Amino acid sequence: MKKNMGSADKIIRIILAIVVGVLYYMGIITGTLGIVLLVFAAIFVITSFVSFCPLYAPFGFSTACKKKE
Repeated sequence: MKKNMGSADKIIRIILAIVVGVLYYMGIITGTLGIVLLVFAAIFVITSFVSFCPLYAPFGFSTACKKKE
């Protein structure tokens, strides 16, 4: 897997995951919507740690910095 996520992308995803987790814990989002958002939050955290987003790959999209050769 080639890294296709930049640091800003990773930080935004982690912040969104934390916000969703806090909102779920406080009971602001509940039920099926809460569970679905928690799953997305978990996916955001995992993709942030591995620096690879599978949805970016088919479109050739990358937010990672290009290395100068």
